[in-house]
Amino acid sequence: MTPARFAVRSLAWAAAPWLLAGCTMGPNFQRPAPWWSPARFTAPAAPAVASQTVATPIDPHWWTLLGDPLLTSLEGRLDAGNLDLRVATLRLAEARAQLGVSRAALYPGVNGNASYLRQEASRKGVLALATAGTPGTGANGTGGRGATPNTSLFKPYDLYQAGFDASWEVDLWGRVARSVESARAQVSASADSRRDTMVTASAELARDYVDLRGAQRKLDITRQNLDIAKQNLQLTQARAAGGITTDLDVANAAAEMQTVAAQIPLLEARAASLMNAIAFLLGAPPHALEGELATARAVPPVPPLVPVGVPSDLLRRRPDIRRAEAQLHAATADIGVAVADFYPRFVLAGSGSLQSVQFHSLGDWAATAFSFGPSVSLPIFEGGRLTRTLELRKAQQQEAAITYQRTVLAALHEVDDALTAYRTEQQRRARLEAAVVQNRRALALARDRYAQGVADFLQVLTVQRALLAAEQDLADSTTAVSTDLVALYKALGGGWNEAAPVAAPGPAKA
Repeated sequence: MTPARFAVRSLAWAAAPWLLAGCTMGPNFQRPAPWWSPARFTAPAAPAVASQTVATPIDPHWWTLLGDPLLTSLEGRLDAGNLDLRVATLRLAEARAQLGVSRAALYPGVNGNASYLRQEASRKGVLALATAGTPGTGANGTGGRGATPNTSLFKPYDLYQAGFDASWEVDLWGRVARSVESARAQVSASADSRRDTMVTASAELARDYVDLRGAQRKLDITRQNLDIAKQNLQLTQARAAGGITTDLDVANAAAEMQTVAAQIPLLEARAASLMNAIAFLLGAPPHALEGELATARAVPPVPPLVPVGVPSDLLRRRPDIRRAEAQLHAATADIGVAVADFYPRFVLAGSGSLQSVQFHSLGDWAATAFSFGPSVSLPIFEGGRLTRTLELRKAQQQEAAITYQRTVLAALHEVDDALTAYRTEQQRRARLEAAVVQNRRALALARDRYAQGVADFLQVLTVQRALLAAEQDLADSTTAVSTDLVALYKALGGGWNEAAPVAAPGPAKA
């Protein structure tokens, strides 16, 4: 058996009785139960609401409910391209590495060493005092006081040494175990932070995509109304040329046409900004996705049935709630670390080496040297540091508990508000659809009456402006219904799959 293996095995055998008698200090973590939870999420049926929520499990890929293949394709590229997700993945890797650092304290530390030393003692140093009164060897072979000192002690010599040292802190009070527990909880918190980033990024991408389609729809509506304004201008010009009306109607029609046309650049800029926002979410440069997104499409419609699950699932699905729970777990474990610091620390240490003044005899058994033994240290006076540290950890644990309660309550409020917005916006859209139908009819009647000379052009302008406003409001409402669905699934914590592994991040793009 080598000296190194002998020392490590000796440490293990010596620590065994203490490990068997060991305990873990501090409170054990217990998963908190919410103090209030609703019975269901589904809202009561409302008139003029075509899309109803149902209490069935939600699909992690909830955006497929919108039925837009391009949106589904963009969401599929999010994991690989989004820079926030890459940062969150690296932070998860950092937390896992820190867990490995904490676990290392559970095992003995063994260090190897080797050295070569060329040394000569000082002739005026301590050895000179020690040898000054030592009898020397005279000419007749007898020594006496005042004889010359033994000069061989002052000759330079070589010293070869190779060996190892090992130490092991016996975790008698669970200080290291609690540190590992805290680090493991931090890994869970980092994993849930990445999931939260995924939920946010997925919802933001879907919202930007829906807003882009809404902006393109409003742009199309504005261009259609611009055509109507041009027709009105031609009509007033023809009537003015025939002497039926005055140039006042021509000026009003021209002003209305320019007013409508002035909205187009703003809507084009809005659409371009949203395309760039989508490209940024996918880690792409500006204008990189114009080839895919510039062609106008309809706003993705909402499905007739929207699964929302049950409130009890929300606690395990929303990443921010899971993260708050993990942080509470870590804070609870940190109390155990602080408590264990009040107790003695037991360390088993040992070393073995080979030492010789001649290199060729370094491997001889007579050149071996070793040491082994336990040590204990007990804090006696720390100036209140340990007590204040324990108070700090307890306060942090209480803060984490309140943060958890607040996160749960905020999540329930967010889901309830999203359900209300989704239901009421559908009711608003139904009213706007009816208003657009009536405004189109009113514009047709007003133009006929103006062409027949029984109404003035002011009625035509008023109805045309009302129609443009109603159509734009309807487009905004249609967009809002779909974005409210996105907000609902963001509130529900959809957008991630627990079974999916977290891949290591690739190299950053230049």
